[in-house]
Amino acid sequence: MSQAAQPVEREPGPIKVLVIDDSNTIRRSAEMFLRQAGYEVILAEDGFDALAKIADHQPRLIFVDIMMPRLDGYQTCALIKQNPKLKATPVIMLSSKDGVFDRARGRLAGSDRYLTKPFTKEGLVAAVTEYVKS
Repeated sequence: MSQAAQPVEREPGPIKVLVIDDSNTIRRSAEMFLRQAGYEVILAEDGFDALAKIADHQPRLIFVDIMMPRLDGYQTCALIKQNPKLKATPVIMLSSKDGVFDRARGRLAGSDRYLTKPFTKEGLVAAVTEYVKS
């Protein structure tokens, strides 16, 4: 019999959200919007940077850009979802592409939602609210 993955124990306090994007402007915009809404924000420049920060900070939700150097958003999402301790963590893809193919590829990688850039504060906060219960 296989055992079900145990949820990661999380410290009390503000909800932690990880934003992964190679664009400093996008990272800072998302950080500002989410901090104003009361969330703790962790930033990562690419998938490799993100994987280390996920282990250290255990975010409750992850936003990941699709087009990044080294490890793209699809690969990053797939690695997160393949980890038994992380697979329940919602991953929301961020992209300026809004095609059916891009959305389908995100779903295949395991993403929970797809958000088109440029995003609004309301769109980001609504996505967090939808997936994370305090």
